[in-house]
Amino acid sequence: MIDDRMLPVAELDKAYLDRGLYFGDGVYEVLRSYDGRLFALDEHLARFERSLKDILIFDVDMADIRRRVEGAFAACGLANAKLYFHITRGSEPRNHLPRPDLEVNFFLTAEALGEDVKAKTQGVAVWTHPDWRWKRCDIKSLNLLANVMARIAVQPKGASEAILVNEAGQITEGAGSAFFAIDGKEKALITRPLGPEILPSITRAMVAKVAGNAGLTMVERAISPAEALACDELFLAVTTKDIVPITRFDGQPVGRGAVGPLCEALIREFAAFVRAGRG
Repeated sequence: MIDDRMLPVAELDKAYLDRGLYFGDGVYEVLRSYDGRLFALDEHLARFERSLKDILIFDVDMADIRRRVEGAFAACGLANAKLYFHITRGSEPRNHLPRPDLEVNFFLTAEALGEDVKAKTQGVAVWTHPDWRWKRCDIKSLNLLANVMARIAVQPKGASEAILVNEAGQITEGAGSAFFAIDGKEKALITRPLGPEILPSITRAMVAKVAGNAGLTMVERAISPAEALACDELFLAVTTKDIVPITRFDGQPVGRGAVGPLCEALIREFAAFVRAGRG
């Protein structure tokens, strides 16, 4: 039954039998363009291929995936676009163990992407939430229910993002972003080391490339919410918005409660990095 319509399983569109729908059995990517040029495409495709292999989907032609992504971007005609694409293991009647002969399903969307000037100039509020996700967050899996629940939980508090905290009391990352803290005195850019607890964010890697130009040294270590709030500046890094300053954390002002000078410097350096076509 689809809503109130009864029909044989044999007549179902394969979209209704997709293992991504039943099990989240697939992986995805989100990338963007700036002024008519795709940003960090090689890095996104490399992470996509790693995620596919980690969930035991092999023999996907990555050259064909590149062709589809570039073709969709050219066809959409958008200078500043967000491209989402995923691959699932395939479609079949619901069963945990997949058939060995399944063919993967590919799906892609492209939409216009605007600049959130207010977020960059005024900052955003975030709120911590328990990290309820599975143990392989380094895989960009379609299983995002815990992320969705976290964002729903913090929205009534006026938060734009949920900052996830593990059972050890350490920040892992945002529900949909990488998390950074800045120690202004030490000129240290602090973020959690890569590992199975966090996604290897492409924007995180790009921030690391420009940090030195802003006078910052990247320090990879885990911190608690209390340590984060004691830092001078905080920000999020996410593909669709690059660097987003945080000015309120768990209801408390960060630093002086406004976008700080080092975040501003990072935003300028990141924009220069993009304009130079280095991503």
